[in-house]
Amino acid sequence: MNVYEGDLAGSGLRVGIVASRFNDAIVAKLVDGAVDALRRHGVDPSSIQLAWVPGAFELPLAASRMASSGTCDAVVVLGAVIKGATGHYDFVAGQCAAGIQRVALDTGVPVVFGVLTTDTIEQAVERSGAKMGNKGFESACSAIEMANLVNVLPKPTGFPA
Repeated sequence: MNVYEGDLAGSGLRVGIVASRFNDAIVAKLVDGAVDALRRHGVDPSSIQLAWVPGAFELPLAASRMASSGTCDAVVVLGAVIKGATGHYDFVAGQCAAGIQRVALDTGVPVVFGVLTTDTIEQAVERSGAKMGNKGFESACSAIEMANLVNVLPKPTGFPA
């Protein structure tokens, strides 16, 4: 049996981060966590690219540009969509997730969904460095592992490199 696994060795990897400025007090903590994880796992700081976009709806386009540029082995997408009194949350969160998934499938580059989708600001604070950990840190670790896994998985004929 062949078993394929990625690891958390970040040396030599190039990682893009795309972050939303909307809810920036939360997202800045996610970005800090992601950069911390990348550096702790051996990613050279000069191999990290960071792009800021206005909101969560714009995340997939910037992620697509990074993933298809040939300059990133993985992309971490960070944002915070917090439910309010309107249906806006449902549209933004769902379309953001679908767009990010599409980028990964279309490019063959690991694109990690690190967008918080919470009911309250308190839940977002908990997931951006408080008692629930930092989802930016976790997402960066997932990106490293997936980049390394993709490098060892067999590539189907005609699939992007």
